[in-house]
Amino acid sequence: MCTSFGGCDVQEPQDLIAELKPAHHPRLYGSAGCETWSVRFSPDGSYFAWSMGHGIVRLLSWPLTSKDSAEAGCSKEKTLNCKQMVWALAFGPCLSTRVHALHQNGRDHELLLAAGLNNGVIQVWVVSTGNLRFTLSGHQAPVRDLLFTPNGSLTLVSASRDKTLRIWDLAKKGASPHVLRGPDYWVFRCSISPDSSVIASVCNLDSKVYLWSLRSYTFMRHLTYDHERTMASCDFSQDGALLAIASYHSTTGWWLDLWDPYTADVLTRVEDCEVCAYRSDNLLTSLSFSPVGLLLAFKDYRALRIWDVERDKLVTDTDYNRASGVCCAFHPHGGVIATGCRDGHVKFWRVPRLVPSLKHLCRTALRFSISTYQVEALPLPKKILDYLTYRNIPKQKIVYCKEHRR
Repeated sequence: MCTSFGGCDVQEPQDLIAELKPAHHPRLYGSAGCETWSVRFSPDGSYFAWSMGHGIVRLLSWPLTSKDSAEAGCSKEKTLNCKQMVWALAFGPCLSTRVHALHQNGRDHELLLAAGLNNGVIQVWVVSTGNLRFTLSGHQAPVRDLLFTPNGSLTLVSASRDKTLRIWDLAKKGASPHVLRGPDYWVFRCSISPDSSVIASVCNLDSKVYLWSLRSYTFMRHLTYDHERTMASCDFSQDGALLAIASYHSTTGWWLDLWDPYTADVLTRVEDCEVCAYRSDNLLTSLSFSPVGLLLAFKDYRALRIWDVERDKLVTDTDYNRASGVCCAFHPHGGVIATGCRDGHVKFWRVPRLVPSLKHLCRTALRFSISTYQVEALPLPKKILDYLTYRNIPKQKIVYCKEHRR
């Protein structure tokens, strides 16, 4: 079954809430050093971190004041001088919405912000004071992605251009990291399942996804494409039953695939506008599942789009600015998504507040702790099994650009 987003009812660009402008404007469009490579909200939603280029990270309280929107300045703002280009940011500790507070791993810790730098170093800052707590050395190339495990612990996962992932236990001072080796290409992005058991990672020129065990620190399996793709990003859904993968190719455009990480099945494929797919200047740069409901945001060079997977409907189609589109992040309480731009700006967009159905809430609660194989073994009608394993969503979709929308 194939459907398209051509005639759907979407939100218009008036959904822009606020914009942060960089202190130093680029000398020329496309000049390196000014990009906002990472934007993050803190786990409780009270802070926003912005890698604003030129080695500077700014911490702002959320929600922003009007002065923040205009000049990115307020009395609670903190400026962190990392002295190197910042590729990745991560707040920690963080706790999955599916993990009960009584079962979180470890005790309460002060809020930290980790920054992955161009020289392979990871700096860890204390959010409340803006002081540098310590540095982590070991990577031999830029650190492209950082994530804290969503179980309340101080376990940090880093992905680097040195073709490795490293797992750091920040609660144990001086402890050596676990190193995951295997990829032959730069590791661009990683994602951690909500139960903190699996790491998914993608490499820039590798046409497969790597799944690693976070319990045994070993390789588990590949999710493999049958033809060449350039991998861009990955993210688990809030129940861990879906893994979204962004990829592109110069001749076929970009793809967004939803995989079942248990069975290695592709459940659905969202494709670039078939009229524009031959163009090599539109890349899918980032994607993110919302922590509220089954919304999936994806950003290419043309627009920011948000897909309501449960209702199979595009609910946002905005940000038509070719200078935008290198990263995006949802607010943990929903309602807002931030996008980082190639020219150093940050934009905040209103996300439609949709109430998940009771059916989906039941599915999410079940799938958080039960694998696809366990679900398929239940004595239930096929229609229910298809719903619980996400086999009921369309197999293929096409996202038409604004020019060619039908």
